[in-house]
Amino acid sequence: MITIPYLTALTTYFSYGLLFVFGQLRDFFRRILDSCNSSNLQGYAPICLGLEDFYIRRLYLRIQDCFGRPISSAPDAWFDVVERYSNDYNKTLKRTDKIKRCLNLGSYNYLGFAAADEYCTPRVIESLKAFSPSTCSSRADGGTTVLHKELEECVASFVGKPAALVFGMGYVTNSAIIPVLIGKGGLIISDSLNHSSIVNGARGSGATIRVFQHNTPSHLEKVLIEQIAEGQPRTHRPWKKIIVVVEGIYSMEGELCKLPEIVAICKKYKAYVYLDEAHSIGAVGKTGRGVCELLGVDTADIDIMMGTFTKSFGSCGGYISGSKELIQYLRYACPAHLYGTSISPPAAQQIISAIYVILGEDGSSRGAQKLARIRENSNFFRSELQKMGFEVLGDNDSPIMPIMIYNPAKIPAFSRECLKRNVAVVTVGFPATPLLLARARICISASHTREDLANALEVISKVGDMVGIKYFPAEPNKDHEEDGTTKLD
Repeated sequence: MITIPYLTALTTYFSYGLLFVFGQLRDFFRRILDSCNSSNLQGYAPICLGLEDFYIRRLYLRIQDCFGRPISSAPDAWFDVVERYSNDYNKTLKRTDKIKRCLNLGSYNYLGFAAADEYCTPRVIESLKAFSPSTCSSRADGGTTVLHKELEECVASFVGKPAALVFGMGYVTNSAIIPVLIGKGGLIISDSLNHSSIVNGARGSGATIRVFQHNTPSHLEKVLIEQIAEGQPRTHRPWKKIIVVVEGIYSMEGELCKLPEIVAICKKYKAYVYLDEAHSIGAVGKTGRGVCELLGVDTADIDIMMGTFTKSFGSCGGYISGSKELIQYLRYACPAHLYGTSISPPAAQQIISAIYVILGEDGSSRGAQKLARIRENSNFFRSELQKMGFEVLGDNDSPIMPIMIYNPAKIPAFSRECLKRNVAVVTVGFPATPLLLARARICISASHTREDLANALEVISKVGDMVGIKYFPAEPNKDHEEDGTTKLD
């Protein structure tokens, strides 16, 4: 739970209030000027209307140069960012021929597989020659190749479940699977900070949805007790099934799920556990097998395991793993499997090859070295940021570390100043986060060297001082402390 300092909350509210008032004033005068020359079709309501449209026009567009920056190279430790300019106050952005070489602190390239790899890349090229870029078909028709079968077997073995099913998009994996697993008469209990794909999947299922406080097992148990006692709305019949949905690492907080406690509670009340390991699979655990391995949870206690291949494996798509009966049912009932185009064969080969490297089946120890490096890099960077006085969220071993910004004016200031110094960061604000909780989300990679991280820390520290987001006192330098102690003695 984030506790916002009173003064910070007050100034943040004031900043948003000021932007809102000036935006409304501009809209008022714009309506007067355009009243005689309306572009709306007669009899039609405006297609874009409401506070969402107002937010985009008057807040987001002012700083949209900080988002969606195009790149012109692989998203490795360093990448090329294409420079853009605007002649209409950021309403439209035009690309230039200039590029800026930047340190990449924004991509989910946790193990460094997004760039060319000595083991993966040759095999991906061969698969492209053999199978073409796309199957041009769904899995249920002509879109299943030997690579898809091998990938599913490989994933099931890697995560420790009997079977797995893969999809072409990670977001769809959640949003399409959850409505197949549960419907009317069922109960979904979701962590309050679960990803949008989970939220949309739950809403589309028709099941009753209840939310528990973020990563708080005691509140989960309270919600379970209340809902089991009350039963279904109106009829009060017992629930047909209950599914508790959590994430392994929460993508906006960098926090590890309190999985052992949650699993124990779900066992006690006979609720199914749905675990989203999009950001944890491949990135944490001694052999990269995710939070279950890291926290000592038996995968047999997790009923449905979901993950994506876009973070640690340098590819695309997602997977669901579980019992053979569950996976067989999904093959017949899931629309994403029946109607969606199957995952690209070269992307499938990339995942298979990356898993072989992680497990050491490529004949080298590079996988173990990558896992050790991502853990060391993450813990080093987090520790140094905290010493500088930044408010950093998340847990040790997590490669995601949000730096709290809060004030809306500081979002573009932090992003632009870092980019000037050749450090590319991702800043996040409303609606991806609550209104007051804007942040910069740093993602660390095994491909970062210690020199890269030291350079990034120096830049972030300078920009943090300039923008004013060091909300805690910095730790005194140890060398100065020792010098001071010697003088006193």
